Amino acid sequence: MGDRWHVEVDRSVCIGSGMCVVTAPGGFALDAARQSHPTTPERDADEQVLEAAEGCPVEAITITLADSGEVVFPPED
Repeated sequence: MGDRWHVEVDRSVCIGSGMCVVTAPGGFALDAARQSHPTTPERDADEQVLEAAEGCPVEAITITLADSGEVVFPPED
């Protein structure tokens, strides 16, 4: 069984570019205010969701392991 992730979008940072929706269709959606949100906040690890987080122009997406809270993205420096 693979990792479970908790995915969050910081709506105070999100600029509504839609890159996450294009990169991970089904993983993210834009609401009426053009703010992104994960379609399923807790999900199985998903390469497209990780790519969307990595490609977010304002780094508004955070991914942590659902069971431990360990950060998957953004990497801790």
